[in-house]
Amino acid sequence: MRKHEFQPDQPPPPNTVGFVGWLKKNLFSSVLNSLVTLTLGYFAIMVVWQIIDWSFIKADWVGATRDACSREGACWVFIKVRFEQFMFGFYPKEELWRPQLFYFSLAVFLPLIAYEKTPGRKWIWLFFVNIYPFIIAALLYGGFWGLTVVETHLWGGLLVTLIIAIVGIVVSLPIGVVLALGRRSEMPIIRSLCTVYIEIWRGVPLITVLFMASVMLPLFLNAEAETDKLFRALIGVVLFSAAYMAEVVRGGLQAIPQGQYEAADALGLTYWKKMYLIVLPQALKITIPSIVNTFIGLFKDTSLVLIIGMFDVLGIGQAANTDPKWLGFATESYVFVALVFWVFCFGMSRYSIYLENKLHTGHKH
Repeated sequence: MRKHEFQPDQPPPPNTVGFVGWLKKNLFSSVLNSLVTLTLGYFAIMVVWQIIDWSFIKADWVGATRDACSREGACWVFIKVRFEQFMFGFYPKEELWRPQLFYFSLAVFLPLIAYEKTPGRKWIWLFFVNIYPFIIAALLYGGFWGLTVVETHLWGGLLVTLIIAIVGIVVSLPIGVVLALGRRSEMPIIRSLCTVYIEIWRGVPLITVLFMASVMLPLFLNAEAETDKLFRALIGVVLFSAAYMAEVVRGGLQAIPQGQYEAADALGLTYWKKMYLIVLPQALKITIPSIVNTFIGLFKDTSLVLIIGMFDVLGIGQAANTDPKWLGFATESYVFVALVFWVFCFGMSRYSIYLENKLHTGHKH
């Protein structure tokens, strides 16, 4: 009897693994799929080429007036001329060093907070949340340390967008956590109050909240009690965002197995220690994607402050489009604004993925 000769394990054919194998399996698995892939690929290349041609190759970059634009491609001269307004609104030119210092401080603090190996990271975070906002408010508004007062109606552009987004994110998260805990409380009064608050604020659109905060709220105050328009908008955004954040956190709390609560009770932990040490860390870890999604939505919703007469980066773009000297360049304005929003939203989403992977301990299946 002839003995069978066994060959050692051989690697799979090169055309069935890796990138080539993926292409063959997903895009060129049949004649029809190959034709569809080639057709769609052709149109995609043509579209990308048109965008590159308009945005870079035929674009105009140098100049100070519309006469410098050939109209064959994008006129980025328009953005260059209006760049200070996109960044700072109508902030006085002689005082621009103040919002510039604000941008620089953000560029320093945010990486330090985001990087987990930063020495004294906890103290930096506490300073950023509790002290830094008051220093920045005094710096931008003035009236302290010999600084000239700059009224908030002169603020605008990315400055207003970042202020509303950062304050809304930082303040609404702890309020949302408290509301979520209150809605799951065993005390009927606390549970009812938190439920009513959440459902009321989630039942109205943000544009209505901003309108009420800006127009209706002063009617209920004394004639002498005047509040700043930006401050009223911040209050409305925080209260609105906190209601949505509460529901996100509540979903995380409900996802924690009952055994975690029972184990904490068996250890004799108090309610707050049980939540702080065991339940909340797990709930927040589970809900990181939803929390960041809420943050991204809040960042984009800052454009709604235009309804109350505040010019964020989108509002500045729309105002610039009505300038008789630059009529016809709205496309460049909207592309620039869209790029600004995309950079910040994409950055938040990537950091969310980083946190999710870093904190992954096997809870995902």
